[in-house]
Amino acid sequence: MGSDTGQSSVPDELVQYIKTGSKFIIAGHKEPDGDCVGSQLALRSALLRMGKDAIVCSAGPFKRSELKNYAGQFVGQIAKIPAEEKKSNVKVIVVDCSGMERTGSLQESLEAFPCAVIDHHAAVTHPPSTLEKPVYVDASSPSCTLLIEKLIKALGLELTDEEASFLFFGLCTDTGFFRHLTDKNAYVFEAAARMVHQGANPKEIYKIMNGGKSISSRIILGQILSRVEAYFNGRLLISHETLKEFKKHGFESRDSDSLNKMLLSIEGVEAIAIIRQESSDNCTVSLRSADEIDVSQIAASFGGGGHKNASGLTMKGKVAKVKKIILKSFNKVFD
Repeated sequence: MGSDTGQSSVPDELVQYIKTGSKFIIAGHKEPDGDCVGSQLALRSALLRMGKDAIVCSAGPFKRSELKNYAGQFVGQIAKIPAEEKKSNVKVIVVDCSGMERTGSLQESLEAFPCAVIDHHAAVTHPPSTLEKPVYVDASSPSCTLLIEKLIKALGLELTDEEASFLFFGLCTDTGFFRHLTDKNAYVFEAAARMVHQGANPKEIYKIMNGGKSISSRIILGQILSRVEAYFNGRLLISHETLKEFKKHGFESRDSDSLNKMLLSIEGVEAIAIIRQESSDNCTVSLRSADEIDVSQIAASFGGGGHKNASGLTMKGKVAKVKKIILKSFNKVFD
């Protein structure tokens, strides 16, 4: 694991794993975010420049509006691989993904190949049987793209302007455009400066992340805000989106970042939970915290994942049932 200085080094095994391979499948987690997408696309670009064959794959769906221009570059399914192909020089690199199960419908196909892992989540659960070392994990890194930047350099390459933009996009996604960083993260700004020097445009990437919102996205924000309820003397806020609203507005109108910023700015709030009824018997739950509370532990207890201050999970049931379960989990936190 790395330290707060961000100086963890790229394992030599990872560099050799890539240099000795010729065909690569670069996979990420289902329901990808900007850090996952940016990591995959930048790494693919670097491998292609090295003369490798490389594809990026994702089980999707690409829910976030800022990803819509990238989704077309991803392979959605990997056909079952014949035995003779398994013996060829095909290797998998899984990025920004704490466990193989997080790759969703791709898991079975990916496990047919040697697999390396690059990740920055605290709880990495890839079973040893799926790994042909190396594993490059640094839980102190605020984004996976920072690790990819180091890897590209370790491979003897300088960033292209496109790679720098992919990496900066992922970095900004996972840091909330740097607002989640502290005085321990000076090295992150140094990395950001390198990316900008190589061609990343902060203004344009901010527009990708925060512009182009629909009227529907503003309407659904208002509806979710109107039903916010406070618990534990205002330390926890919970709200929800109904199935009817989800069917009407869909993924395209989701603007979790704006919603989270508004709710976490309320005095005394330490954590928030937004429950979305996405089918008649299934909900997704978005968890955020302001500082000390580790919502990733709650998410992980239900098979979800994420980071200390930003995590998510999926749960069977309707909003009322899911809400009771989430409240019970936070009861232990605020006890």
